[in-house]
Amino acid sequence: MSAGLLLLAGCGTTDHAGHGGKPAAVSQNNASPYQGTVVDPAFPKPDLRLTDTTGKPYDLREQTSGKTTLIFFGYTNCPDVCPTTMGDMAAALAKQPADVRDSTRVVFVTTDPERDTPESLGAWLKAFGPNFTGLSGDLEQVKKAARGLGILVEDPKMQHDGTVMSSHGAQVVAFTPADGKAQLVYTAGTTVDDYAHDLPLLAENTR
Repeated sequence: MSAGLLLLAGCGTTDHAGHGGKPAAVSQNNASPYQGTVVDPAFPKPDLRLTDTTGKPYDLREQTSGKTTLIFFGYTNCPDVCPTTMGDMAAALAKQPADVRDSTRVVFVTTDPERDTPESLGAWLKAFGPNFTGLSGDLEQVKKAARGLGILVEDPKMQHDGTVMSSHGAQVVAFTPADGKAQLVYTAGTTVDDYAHDLPLLAENTR
């Protein structure tokens, strides 16, 4: 079994970070039943407590316990990978039977909390469906949680035209329901069919 590096970022950054401050190792196991890339070794869900789109405290581990959980770090004004990734996951979920949809949560953690208020984040995610939860809060806490997953998040920067760019990794990390551990990583090239193939397997906690 060989190992590679998670080297993908979106929305303007080309720097990369790894799990625990090291490059994130992934398995190139051709025997895997998944379309996503297997994480080896698996690691636990981040201990993240932020604010959801209703303004209430949200404990990630507690409130996604027993659910397939797909985590993505991004921001609502992202011009490319963020809306595309959310749209692809929404389309994949629409292909699933009710039991798989009911057992799956997509958690979008904003990397631009100054502009992505709970209200605006909730309005943006509403288009993708009820399985999507938005979290906002302290940026340093978000950056720390992202680093623990091998994802780089940088401070938002004002551009010459007055827009704000938030550089962040483009990976989706999938946690299985039984053990709450990261089992798969999806990069920006993942298709709707790839997600649709893996969601039932994740719901069964198959590996």
